Amino acid sequence: MTNAFIAVAVAIAVWWTSSAIAQTPEPQPAAKLVVDAPLPEPLSRGVVFIQYRTENLQVVPVFGANALDVSPRIGHLHVAVDGASWVWAETSGGPIVIAGLPEGPHKVEITPVNANHQPVGRSAVLEFLIPARKATK
Repeated sequence: MTNAFIAVAVAIAVWWTSSAIAQTPEPQPAAKLVVDAPLPEPLSRGVVFIQYRTENLQVVPVFGANALDVSPRIGHLHVAVDGASWVWAETSGGPIVIAGLPEGPHKVEITPVNANHQPVGRSAVLEFLIPARKATK
């Protein structure tokens, strides 16, 4: 009885897994990144909240060549601030939060990439101003 139960559980798990993530040889459509302007209230305090959504790309913390064949496509975002030569990987799927920038104009470039860090869609560039903070008494 126990062996039969285990066999059924394994069969269901294999069926569910094979249905949830399909391997596909055909090319997938380009990823699309839709980015909102930074929220004004946090920006007035020097904190940048950037909300976004993706199409044809699921943002997850998975990396490596084996993940390139997963369908639907998985990947993450590369975020560069003020033209820096380095980027960080945004993998949470939540808003991008940046703090500690000095007052003045700034630019953030966000690029959708696959699990092997290759671009899979067009970058979005946001320009914004961190306002001068009022002096406290």
